[in-house]
Amino acid sequence: MGVVLSRFAISKLAGWEISVNAFIEMAKPLSIDPTFFRVFTGIIISTVVIGYLSTAIYSLFKNKANLKIPFTNWAILANLFGLLTMIGALLAEFSLRVQPKWLLVYIAIGVILFSAINIFILNKQKQIQNH
Repeated sequence: MGVVLSRFAISKLAGWEISVNAFIEMAKPLSIDPTFFRVFTGIIISTVVIGYLSTAIYSLFKNKANLKIPFTNWAILANLFGLLTMIGALLAEFSLRVQPKWLLVYIAIGVILFSAINIFILNKQKQIQNH
């Protein structure tokens, strides 16, 4: 999920034309500066990407490095933040665009589903660890 979303963070922060045009369209109903809206969204998505990638990297190396960091809480938080961010993306897609971009809708739904599944699995692990 982090790798997929990194493309969207980069496009917003780098000011790719497709992203600039989309945020001009979406900022209009809100009467806000489209550049601020785009960069702010890029920072939020970058934070989600860092959360997802850090949990993935930790998962890969925790046994090899014998790490004792409280992973479960961080992973739940990262997935919850990603889930809520994508809900916001869906709200923006349907309320601020003239016509929603369906590929973006499907990607957001996929991230929401995977995040929800991860949160469910992580909560189960947390319950097992606490017993």
